[in-house]
Amino acid sequence: MKIKLLSILLFGYLMSSAQKVDYTAYSKLLNQYVNESGKVDYANLKTNQRELNKIIADFEKQDVWKLTRSEDQLAFCINVYNANTLKLIVDHYPIKSITDLDNGKPWDIKRVKGAAQLFSLNQIENEIIRPIFKDPRVHFALNCAAISCPPLFNKVFLPDELNNQLEARTKKFIQSTIKQDKTGKIIISKIFEWYKTDFGDVISFINKYSINHYPMNEAIQYQEYDWKLNEK
Repeated sequence: MKIKLLSILLFGYLMSSAQKVDYTAYSKLLNQYVNESGKVDYANLKTNQRELNKIIADFEKQDVWKLTRSEDQLAFCINVYNANTLKLIVDHYPIKSITDLDNGKPWDIKRVKGAAQLFSLNQIENEIIRPIFKDPRVHFALNCAAISCPPLFNKVFLPDELNNQLEARTKKFIQSTIKQDKTGKIIISKIFEWYKTDFGDVISFINKYSINHYPMNEAIQYQEYDWKLNEK
């Protein structure tokens, strides 16, 4: 409990009163520049960068102390993370990969403004979202601007729809990426390796969302990650 309270106080901006956030502009932007497959039209988005910057500036103005339901908080965190990832790419576009930035470690640079501080994307994910909300499905909602990332959702994550949205994004990613070779080995995303502590038994988690049911003792192989930009 002490750790959770400390996290909320330290990163209060990200836990702000999300039920009062007006996502209208962000929803319009996602619908305009992100397709159903999660590919982003960065070239045209860059021409409308002022709108993206305004959306992020509005996120930064949220009241730190008016905390509400966990659904409000988590939806806001996810939207903040993805919007700032879009901004990171647009600020440096054209590039071939997000890993071309900051010696391959753009997630460690403190760029996200809030609560009179700067936060890194890694802090938002690993010091707030993962330890506080403890929901492994967030890994299929957060986007890192790469081909192998779970596709960027072209809609806003909304508090009252969040559970269904996370379920749908998780199911879609698992069913569209998991393969099995001739020996029966399951080939899955490296996300399951990087964050294995979040998933518990990986095969059990996969079986909740997969069309196929995989034996618990099946061998696993992790796919190579494609860091090319998720560009239209």
